[in-house]
Amino acid sequence: MGVTDPAGPVMDRDEVDRALARLGQEHEAIETSLLALQDHAGRRLLEGARLTGVTAERWADAEASITLLWAYFDAYTAALRSAREIRSRRRWSSREDLAELTALLRDDAVTVPGGSRLSESFSLAALVDRMNELYASSLDLVVAADAVWSALPARIDLLAAELQRTRGLAHSVGVRPGEHPAGDDLERITRILTKLREDVVSDPLAFWVPTEGSSAPGGGRPDTTVYDREARALEDVRREIDAVLTVRQDAEARLIRLRDVLSRADRTLAEARTARGEVLAKIAATEVPVVSGPPTVLQEQLATAAEYRRQAQWHRLSPLLESLEEKAEEELLRARESLTAVTAPLAVRAELRGRLDAYKAKVARHGLAEDPLLVERYDAARRMLWSAPCDLRVAEQAVLRYQQAAAELLGAGAPEDRKEDRS
Repeated sequence: MGVTDPAGPVMDRDEVDRALARLGQEHEAIETSLLALQDHAGRRLLEGARLTGVTAERWADAEASITLLWAYFDAYTAALRSAREIRSRRRWSSREDLAELTALLRDDAVTVPGGSRLSESFSLAALVDRMNELYASSLDLVVAADAVWSALPARIDLLAAELQRTRGLAHSVGVRPGEHPAGDDLERITRILTKLREDVVSDPLAFWVPTEGSSAPGGGRPDTTVYDREARALEDVRREIDAVLTVRQDAEARLIRLRDVLSRADRTLAEARTARGEVLAKIAATEVPVVSGPPTVLQEQLATAAEYRRQAQWHRLSPLLESLEEKAEEELLRARESLTAVTAPLAVRAELRGRLDAYKAKVARHGLAEDPLLVERYDAARRMLWSAPCDLRVAEQAVLRYQQAAAELLGAGAPEDRKEDRS
């Protein structure tokens, strides 16, 4: 839409002709814009929709503005027609004609009924400015509503269709409202999407975020906050359903693995209990930790998991299997740590035996195996290490005495012997 030039003194004939040409072009541009607004899909939808909220309020104002806009345009058209008629009276306009044309083209000579008062008077330039304002505000509303209607309802419908597919899949694996959190989530998402679509259709401007500083009509974007949140929530539910489906597919294999892990844990604990008895019989003056029995609660939960599988209660089996797998691995680790702790004294005795025999082999290589002192200290250490119960502290001192005697006889001053002694 155009803007007229500011007023000036009485116009000459050339100025009048140029002004009329410009006004004619503006008239065509304004008419084209108004007809485009009239035919805009968003305006037609607004006219036929049952609007609520902010959209109902703003559309009522916009409808009044559009009506007033056409009244202004009609007045503008009539003024332009009058000016053209005056100019066409004679080829060379008289002074009186030019004065009349100047008043019509530049002064507040256009009276329009309606608006905030019974009637208003405008110059053609001011009238164009006023029409520009009304057009811009009306078009902004129409474009915004149309953008929201074009973007959100279709997306909501697609998400609702995906929601229905997910609900059917959830039902097939036992994920139902009141029985599983994901089932409750599906019900909540359904309610929110239904309400969201109703609100978007009846009050699209409530879902419009204008762009700050933008002067273009419809500058902004649809507000998809609620839609995006529910889309993410549905994706979370889909992942949960996929997990349940995965459980259904490999439940038997996972149950077999669980039984195997718990069985290994039980065997390890049994081995630890046997080893504890051996340690108590063979090792003296040492504390041996008590070995607890296998936790019956895991076996009970395993039986429950097997029952869930038989009854196809996959939504209950899924979290139980995950918990059991973690606890079973922890139980196997605990059993292995218990066996290690119980057999630690036997490992110390084995290390002492190995060290004693290594030194005996070393002195034998140097022809000192029959040395009376070494024989005496070797026999003393060996009796302690191969007798039951074995006092590890006393046996270790005996092994050290044998090592010291061997080192002295071998010549502890030699670099290789010092190195071995330090080791």
